[in-house]
Amino acid sequence: MTRDEYLQLFQKFLAGNATPDEVEKIMSYQDDFDLADSAVSTDDTEQQLRGQRILHQISNTIAKQNSASKFNHLWLAAAVILTITSIGLLFLKDYQPATPQKVAAKTSILHDVKPGTNKALLTLENGKQIALNDMSTGTILKQGHIAVVKQKNGLLQYQVTSNAGSAQNLPIKYNTISTPVGGEYSVVLPDGSKVWLNSASSLKFPTAFNGTERRVELTGEGYFEIAKNKHKPFKVKFNNEEVEVLGTHFNIMAYQDDAVTRTTLLEGSVSISKNNVKRVLVPGQQAIGGLQTNGFSIKEVSTEEAVAWKNGLFLFRNENIRSIMKKIARWYNIDVYYQGTLANQEFGGRVSKSKNLSEILKNLELTGTIHFKVDGRRVTVME
Repeated sequence: MTRDEYLQLFQKFLAGNATPDEVEKIMSYQDDFDLADSAVSTDDTEQQLRGQRILHQISNTIAKQNSASKFNHLWLAAAVILTITSIGLLFLKDYQPATPQKVAAKTSILHDVKPGTNKALLTLENGKQIALNDMSTGTILKQGHIAVVKQKNGLLQYQVTSNAGSAQNLPIKYNTISTPVGGEYSVVLPDGSKVWLNSASSLKFPTAFNGTERRVELTGEGYFEIAKNKHKPFKVKFNNEEVEVLGTHFNIMAYQDDAVTRTTLLEGSVSISKNNVKRVLVPGQQAIGGLQTNGFSIKEVSTEEAVAWKNGLFLFRNENIRSIMKKIARWYNIDVYYQGTLANQEFGGRVSKSKNLSEILKNLELTGTIHFKVDGRRVTVME
């Protein structure tokens, strides 16, 4: 079915004249759009959120309907409209209400807040701390057979020197790299594994992986690309959980102020364990563990969403405003407050993390359901 044929069929559906077979065609075509979701550009965020404003308007209409058939009809219309806008098809203007209410931007900003940057603190075994963003590129120190080198673009690299053969006999020393709120950084470990740290996160690791395993400790969120070594498994400890791999790509989200942890596998395989409960993930799966519970739940997820932060994006899919604002707060180093009783609404869209805070908030305001007041680094969310 071509786009024009789809639009004609959709118009028929909105008029209430579509047959069951035609409705099936609409939903089948919608599924094709869903598969193209990864092609959405960051410039389409405004269109996505306008679509969500329409959903809100339709939902209000649904509340006034007594007929179950009308409910289903309107809800499906909203779903299809949102799908179309999510991939940037510009025809929503044809279906806007006759007297639409324009959304007035109510974001009050005196001094805009800049996005986060590459910054981190390196803590050595002896407690000495080095602010990496204050250091010039090049070798910043040597630890035994390891040269610690600051590269460009927020990367710290642990390089094994040529005479590292005797390193196995040296005592293990630990370093910790920590990112503040509003900071990100990445590190190449002595074995060649690379770890990206999100805001308000830290990684504790040895300066040499002696012994039979490679073990690190994570708080916050990190994305791992592990160098393969079938004789020496790589283990990540976080909260009361542990991930074990030989060589793979995965993301761990384990902030102390979140109710759950999320381990998402992109490539290879990992085993995850907690309190003698052990599960194995395959690519595209996510293990969700409660901080106060045993075991995990496993589900299929969008890996793109899990690592969007590493790729410079905010990517939200069916996410409530409190969860969204928590992620925004970590990146922009802001305090968030809530005024009034906010409806339990879900939002979706993507936008670059390089934008100023005001642009992010104005995009969210396009839904017409929430507004913001900004005073310095204090942001109040209100209806």
